Amino acid sequence: MYAVKQSTTASLKSAAAVGRRVTGPGNYIRVRKAHVPGSRVNGQGSVRAAISGGDKVTVTAATRLQSKGVDKLSSSGGGEIQVKAVVTIRKKMKEKITEKIEDQWEFFINGIGQGILIQLVSEQVDPVTNSGKRVQSAVRGWLPKLVPSEYAHIVEYAADFTVPSDFGCPGAIMVTNLQGKEFYLLEIVIHGFDGGPIFFPANTWIHSRKDNPESRIVFKNQAYLPGQTPPGLKDLRREDLLSIRGDGKGRRKEHDRIYDYDVYNDLGNPDKSKDLARPVIGGEERPYPRRCRTGRPPTKTDHLTESRIEKPHPVYVPRDEAFEEIKQNTFSTGRLKALLHNLIPSLAATLSSTDNPFERFSDIDDLYVDGILMREKDEEKKAGKKLFLGSMVKEVLSVGERWLKYEIPAVIKMDRFAWLRDNEFARQTLAGVNPVNIEILKEFPILSKLDPAVYGPPESAITKELLEQEINGMSVDKAIEEKRLFILDHHDTYMPFIERMNALPERKAYASRTVFFYTPAGIMRPIAIELSLPPTASSPQTKRVYTHGHHATTHWIWKLAKAHVCSNDAGIHQLVNHWLRTHASVEPYIIATRRQLSSMHPIYKLLHPHMRYTFEINALARQSLINGGGIIEASFSPGKYAMEVSSAAYKDMWRFDMEALPADLLRRGMAVEDPSAPCGVKLVIEDYPYAADGLLVWSAIKEWVESYVEHYYSEPNSVTSDIELQEWWSEIKNKGHEDKRNEPWWPKLNTKEDLSGILTTIIWVASGQHAAINFGQYPFGGYVPNRPAIMRKLIPQEDDPDYEKFISNPQQTFLSSLATKLQATKIMAVQDTLSTHSPDEEYLGQVNPLESHWINDNEVMKLFNRFSDRLKEIEHTINLRNKDSHLKNRSGAGIPPYELLLPTSGPGVTGRGIPNSISI
Repeated sequence: MYAVKQSTTASLKSAAAVGRRVTGPGNYIRVRKAHVPGSRVNGQGSVRAAISGGDKVTVTAATRLQSKGVDKLSSSGGGEIQVKAVVTIRKKMKEKITEKIEDQWEFFINGIGQGILIQLVSEQVDPVTNSGKRVQSAVRGWLPKLVPSEYAHIVEYAADFTVPSDFGCPGAIMVTNLQGKEFYLLEIVIHGFDGGPIFFPANTWIHSRKDNPESRIVFKNQAYLPGQTPPGLKDLRREDLLSIRGDGKGRRKEHDRIYDYDVYNDLGNPDKSKDLARPVIGGEERPYPRRCRTGRPPTKTDHLTESRIEKPHPVYVPRDEAFEEIKQNTFSTGRLKALLHNLIPSLAATLSSTDNPFERFSDIDDLYVDGILMREKDEEKKAGKKLFLGSMVKEVLSVGERWLKYEIPAVIKMDRFAWLRDNEFARQTLAGVNPVNIEILKEFPILSKLDPAVYGPPESAITKELLEQEINGMSVDKAIEEKRLFILDHHDTYMPFIERMNALPERKAYASRTVFFYTPAGIMRPIAIELSLPPTASSPQTKRVYTHGHHATTHWIWKLAKAHVCSNDAGIHQLVNHWLRTHASVEPYIIATRRQLSSMHPIYKLLHPHMRYTFEINALARQSLINGGGIIEASFSPGKYAMEVSSAAYKDMWRFDMEALPADLLRRGMAVEDPSAPCGVKLVIEDYPYAADGLLVWSAIKEWVESYVEHYYSEPNSVTSDIELQEWWSEIKNKGHEDKRNEPWWPKLNTKEDLSGILTTIIWVASGQHAAINFGQYPFGGYVPNRPAIMRKLIPQEDDPDYEKFISNPQQTFLSSLATKLQATKIMAVQDTLSTHSPDEEYLGQVNPLESHWINDNEVMKLFNRFSDRLKEIEHTINLRNKDSHLKNRSGAGIPPYELLLPTSGPGVTGRGIPNSISI
């Protein structure tokens, strides 16, 4: 519900200057293609967007009728009222002549009233049927000549009703699609009742009756708690929820809008190869959040593994969760699928025969300067197909050649050698793409929680004496007391997998710990790195500690140690903080919201914009990114064990109550409790850009949610008596996160304060948290040495055969330890794609014109506008912070500003912008 910019009065008048074709008394149809650059309206406005991207808008029939003074239509006498319904439909983008002919036939069928039936349902009960009073009509209208356009068409029909004067106010509409295919219903507006037009926002696909004989229910834009539901709508409220839940059986079809739960049993493909078999993720052995059930049959080889739908065929998502056409055509099926189906195979064809490591740093620079000469497939040459074109990845074409050239990532754009420096390595733990793992060192010695019988003594090899040498003689105890020692600890997460990971071809990794010192000058500095391997019979002590050293050899070894730390951090970022803690954990919230909260429920209306596109992007990820043999396995150190690492992290550290930003900062010791602070916490390091900006966004979301909840739950016990809400929360815990259902830390849901806290956490994770750890992927990871996703060699030791090669050519040893050219270019392309905003992105605090009538409550709109204004203030504050010379982690020579939590963005890879939802 929140996207696009403020429109002007002149623009709206321009948009209104389009004609309509009247085909008879009260019956008309019109195709709109009006232009309002960068339009935005508030929730009470009447601008409708022809496309979600926001540069084609139209004024609805509601506006036209209001402008003609037709809010209430004439009575026909005899206790009856003449009522008009205006039905707004968005047509699909068409290319084929046959489809245009189908359109003409569809318009003809609708025009004669044989295509769509709509039935008004009153809020009042009919004493005969004991359900809402009903009256039915068919939509009618004729089509003017269509003008070809690359954008979606907006089409409006009308239907006339003769309604008894005692009918009462309509609260729902039953829509029956008599046509042979689905259509997209934007909204229905009813004119003729007292009080002006009544809006029924739909924004949904209406299935054909041949696919499903049941009519679709569309409720008006009035929010009702379950106990406040008008008598005539109670049955429909229950019926609609039951239709969404399904029966948990059968294979889901494309037109279905069924939401149910399943484990991650669709990642492997054992029928294709034993090497592609993967264990089920989800359950007692490998706990995990649940995903949306598709109901596909099992594989022939393993009855526990669901058969796969391989690219380019789509994986089922409930119909309304699929990408809209502008995202499909400009980004997803155009760009993401081009990446997965065309670019990656073409890169493999080009580089696989010579898949060598980078030999010189200039080889990496060439990716941005010269690019890669691509081999075109014969069919691509014949069809003249372009492989890929994005904002950060450029394709340069010439006769007989195809060059793929990458944009220079932000991390080296201002300072080519920044990545080499220790202060930049440390700065990125606070202001990089993964700023959520750094924590304060609370006690010494540093201890592992793993079983010592399996993994050896729990004590770290980092000693007090070593640390005190690196912090100029200050005692470790004093440094801990003054909150100057910090740690990036990936030891326990990786250690159980290291032996198996290192047995994979061309993979070598350690379990790492890195200790940092926060200097009195306000600079974070790495002072010691511990790299560990599992103990063996011949080598019981496999922990090595590195410092930056004071001569050439130790300097190069220190660089290799930092690269291994970055590789560990890149894996944790992608598999745990990005995929698990946002994408995977949010999917059950959405399933429960759809299944248990009616679209009339105020909490459904609050959460609705934060659910957009998440199912589709998650389904694409399971199909091509996190699947067996997918890009994540190919490009990150854990390889085929990637999702098992993610599951282990879920088991050991994921807690809903700790996903709240203030709670997470307190848990990591990066903040202390301070009742006088806006969020109740004070940062230990003031210059912590992610946390400082994040708390601003968290605070704004919290204020908006609290005011919204207070508006609807002002009565005592209103939270506990809300049966839909209680079932929603119960289902999130007991089904969505079933493997953690018995944990004692789940928040209670008894008061409005409980509800506000739960909702603030969900909205923060789906918006600010995801933005902070997603949209910096290419800006920071697009330069391979800065964040290597994979390491292929261990650090050479003096007794190793390769040690002399290292001494004679340390640069070659360093580069040959990183990803190969093919691995690097693949992950760069994926990171670029995942860092990209779609043109139809919806940002926090903004209203999408297609959702402009999302709620009929002026007080709520005032609260929302206050939220929107607060986010504008936050954007201004962040821009000022980025110019503050005292904040060294976000300003200074060659330092990129921290913009990942700036609320707004344009399309492309911008390194900024907070979408409402996890949409990529």
